[in-house]
Amino acid sequence: MSNMIRQAAGLVAGAAVAAFAVIKPGAADGSCLPATAATDLLLGASDGLDKDTGELVDAPSAGVGEVRLGAAVTRGQKLTADASSKAVPCAPGAGVNHHYFGVALQSGVADDIISYQVGLGVMQG
Repeated sequence: MSNMIRQAAGLVAGAAVAAFAVIKPGAADGSCLPATAATDLLLGASDGLDKDTGELVDAPSAGVGEVRLGAAVTRGQKLTADASSKAVPCAPGAGVNHHYFGVALQSGVADDIISYQVGLGVMQG
């Protein structure tokens, strides 16, 4: 039995959202879209089911979530989004701000699904 606490925010998909994809706020309150850049305001990662427009997307707002990787990640790195809504290491260039949605709890390579500790923030290079 797990003693992990997981709070999930229910959001309405404003477009198709893949399983374990990085998401950002949608056009309306309470909605989300696939994130496509490290400069997007990030909310976290979607649940483990593909969703069509209008369906409910659960995304952990606290605790531990899971996300699909778009590149190699080492546990402990902050995670941001790539153009395919996958998680990549947050590594902004000088003077650039990147949003992150959590910290990798596992290492992995592209297309692995790993656990991450939820934590939103901005990092400046």
